[in-house]
Amino acid sequence: MYTVHEVSEFSGVSVRTLHHYDAIGLLHTAEVTQSGYRLYDGACLQRLQSILFFRELQFSLKEIREILDKPDYDPQEALSQQIELLQLQRDRLDRIIKQAKNMKDKGVVSMGFDVFDKTKIEEYKQEAKEKWGGTAAHKESEQKAAGRTAAQESDIAEGLMDVFREFGEMRGSAPESAEAQAKAAQLQQYITDHYYTCTKDILKGLGQMYTADERFRSNIDKAGGEGTAEFAAKAIAAFCK
Repeated sequence: MYTVHEVSEFSGVSVRTLHHYDAIGLLHTAEVTQSGYRLYDGACLQRLQSILFFRELQFSLKEIREILDKPDYDPQEALSQQIELLQLQRDRLDRIIKQAKNMKDKGVVSMGFDVFDKTKIEEYKQEAKEKWGGTAAHKESEQKAAGRTAAQESDIAEGLMDVFREFGEMRGSAPESAEAQAKAAQLQQYITDHYYTCTKDILKGLGQMYTADERFRSNIDKAGGEGTAEFAAKAIAAFCK
């Protein structure tokens, strides 16, 4: 585990910015000690690196959060796209530097402005945004979030964690039990009411992500106790059959 000051030192991201990322739901800490110290684990650092890559590519914080929180987000596929975009930006910068040097050496103004063209980069960025944020669920989520205050968003997120806390209270029962199945149905309805229409296919994917993604597993287990994410995933799998 790393403190916020340690993460700030080796990442170059200010403590204030890390606090802001936490406040807007972009990068939550893995744990907060009784003394109030914010602690980050490996999953947090991996997410921070993804955030910094997207920031380098000039994605907004809102866009980054939506991308990283998508149920079908694939870090490896996203990294491939980030590399491609970074290479496009590097090639463009190389052309600009070359033209600037030529102008300096020759002492004449070049009439070639094509080196400043960002069309290809913007097209590729748009493809990436559509890949990760262009689904009907994403659009519906944006519509429902429109006009909400930060406090309202926080209350909704806390309500979702309450559902997982209740999952945690029934970990000793069978995932197929009536109580667990009712809780899976409640989770599906909560997501539909506050985020997007949560079909059983979407819920099934979310359940798999709750255990496959260490960040989600950690947050859910923090809410309901160790093993909550796995129990919830099993209950969801049974519910979606």
